[in-house]
Amino acid sequence: MSHDPHSRKRLHKPSKVAFTGEHLFDRVARAVCDAECLPRKELYESWEVARRARRRFKGGRVVDLACGHGVVAHLMVLLDKGGGSGAVAVDRKLPPCAFAVQASLVEAFPQLANRVELLQGDVEDVTLTADDVVVAAHACGGLTDRVLAAAIAARARVAVLPCCHSFGKQDQGGLAGWLEPSLAIDVVRAARLRDAGYDVHTQTIPDTITPKNRLLFGRPRS
Repeated sequence: MSHDPHSRKRLHKPSKVAFTGEHLFDRVARAVCDAECLPRKELYESWEVARRARRRFKGGRVVDLACGHGVVAHLMVLLDKGGGSGAVAVDRKLPPCAFAVQASLVEAFPQLANRVELLQGDVEDVTLTADDVVVAAHACGGLTDRVLAAAIAARARVAVLPCCHSFGKQDQGGLAGWLEPSLAIDVVRAARLRDAGYDVHTQTIPDTITPKNRLLFGRPRS
């Protein structure tokens, strides 16, 4: 059986043979295999984003925007050893089986019961506070900029994994002569956070999972 983390093939119950350990990742993987609808790539992306974001940002309500199946939100709650304030996961159009994924995770981890709310709506439909941790894994194109704008307006902590850059529509800051255009766009995003009074940190997740692997963190300065 392929272990390719970049694969978009759906995980199924037989896929559990690839996840036999007792590490949290393996336990989560077996749970989502039971739902039989999550792409393998989304599992790995969600894990890499959630564990890095939670390592940097402790506590607070998690707001997972452009959430897909909401796996990042569930992982962030599981990874918060202090209990936190739960999570809300929002997408303009939730995948049909998002609730099946949630049910499988709650069955495997009863502590998740009633801790993550799945909602259908736009980024601007969510009222954010300064205590929130805003995350967005692969919010396509300008959606990442809307997530950043919403987080900045609330002075919330934020972590984004941008994708699907639109070279004709997004600000490259005049840097495209030096930098690859998608990198120029992300550098401008980092600069926008700094100009808004945020401390900025950058990381990457493994490119074996996705080539769109730049992770941008912002924490408002005191």
